Amino acid sequence: MWEESFDTEHEVSGKPDYSPVSWREYFNQREDVSVGPADSRDVFRIYKAGNDGPLLVLLHGGGHSALSWAVFTTAIASRVTCRVLAMDLRGHGDTLVRQSDDLSTQTMSSDVANVIGACYGETPPPIVLIGHGVGGAIAVHTASNMLLPTTVGLVAIDVVEGNASEVLHSIQNFLKGRPKSFKSVDHAIEWSVKSGQIRNLESARVSMVGQIKRCEVEEADTLEQASPVSDVVVERNEEFYDQSYIDDKENNASESFYMWRVDLSKSEKYWDGWFRGTSNLFLSCKLPKLLLLAGIDRLDRDLTIGQMQGRFMMQVLPPCGHAVQEDKPDKVADAVASFLLRHKFAEAKRETKSSNSFTQ
Repeated sequence: MWEESFDTEHEVSGKPDYSPVSWREYFNQREDVSVGPADSRDVFRIYKAGNDGPLLVLLHGGGHSALSWAVFTTAIASRVTCRVLAMDLRGHGDTLVRQSDDLSTQTMSSDVANVIGACYGETPPPIVLIGHGVGGAIAVHTASNMLLPTTVGLVAIDVVEGNASEVLHSIQNFLKGRPKSFKSVDHAIEWSVKSGQIRNLESARVSMVGQIKRCEVEEADTLEQASPVSDVVVERNEEFYDQSYIDDKENNASESFYMWRVDLSKSEKYWDGWFRGTSNLFLSCKLPKLLLLAGIDRLDRDLTIGQMQGRFMMQVLPPCGHAVQEDKPDKVADAVASFLLRHKFAEAKRETKSSNSFTQ
């Protein structure tokens, strides 16, 4: 039952607390990074933590944002000395680009390289690319095309070509079945947990604000007609998760509501390109690799053979949903820490679990 995932610290008067939590609880910095020609700059929102050790570049899944890595960031930082850079991908979160609907693997991989270049110049620290879902596919493409020469390791989370190809057929039904809007942030967080989209309340409280955006309507009944989003005025929530956030009860709830930031149904033409060939690219990548899965049934034939040949490290982390790093942030951090320590990419901050937990 979903209630079992709630911690007592998140409950108020015996009821779960669904209020949003600031990104500041998990990251040290939030920045907007400009890339591209001076007359047409794209601006990418990033979150950073740590000052020493390897740089973990965290790439979120489709429809999510960099905030989906918030709880994981705290967990991994307590285990090993490392730096974290989590970015809102093109068309997601608070990133603002000229062609937000260009979600091809080539374009998004180039975005990752451009952002790292803007932040660290031509000599960034040793990089470990870590991606979830679509972000995992982008991490694989970025590593395979050697867009970041200082990359030393690759971690893919719940992204498998064979399984993904089957799942893509049901994505539209999933999108049609979820609410089109929410009357408040709290309601969105509550829905995400109760529906099982995010099975960890702490993570949902910080990450759901990256999936939705506040919209204003001139009349209350406009809500029923507010699709597509062009019918409403959308605010970029600069301090949405900070103290300046005003609760709907104080700000005339009838004149504002929240919708999904990303219309994933419009990205359908890219779905196949995100995953086709990803398994072979992952296997052929000569870097040390780790594959984390929500279930053993996620493995396709190529990866099963590769796993039997010991070509990468793998760990299955049940029971959890697709948002693995949100549902089980501590277990994912344990696995990533063991991977980093085994390959001497990072130094331990405290005793971590033995790497014997890996299946090779």
